[in-house]
Amino acid sequence: MSDSHDLYDAERVTVGTIGPTGQRVFLLQGRQGSLTVTVKLEKQQVAALSQYLAKVLEELPDPGILPEDLELEEPLDAAWVVGTLGLSYDSTADRIVLLAEEAVPEEEEVDEADETNASMARFTITREQAAALAIRGTELVEAGRPPCPLCGNPLDPSGHVCPRTNGHRPPVL
Repeated sequence: MSDSHDLYDAERVTVGTIGPTGQRVFLLQGRQGSLTVTVKLEKQQVAALSQYLAKVLEELPDPGILPEDLELEEPLDAAWVVGTLGLSYDSTADRIVLLAEEAVPEEEEVDEADETNASMARFTITREQAAALAIRGTELVEAGRPPCPLCGNPLDPSGHVCPRTNGHRPPVL
């Protein structure tokens, strides 16, 4: 059974995290009226989304005043985990459409001709909301653990077994 939502004119859209650095859970959240949709993302998805939004916005007229209140709102329970993200620009409405589709385990996948049980959330947002989302996403990703200079994996405060050194020595910073 799918849990799908279409926030055609989302009043609010943001990304945020819960949990301590190194154990953060990334969330994408949108609100339209009394409906709040919260889904879980991976850090790499937030980074890719932010970069792509910035690229799309470069081709469009400059946005106006950006929304400032981008903190997550209750409820913080993710409805599902995002598998794929899609992004398009609707030139007629001057809106950016963000489509998040649920990750479906392989054993639950069905033929394309059949109906899928995957949930989806479509957020139709302004250029201003998109710009604020891109900035916030970039800030959240950069606020995490620094990357290893050899392999790019996050450095843990307790140490790091770097695959580039076959785990024989810690990376030199």
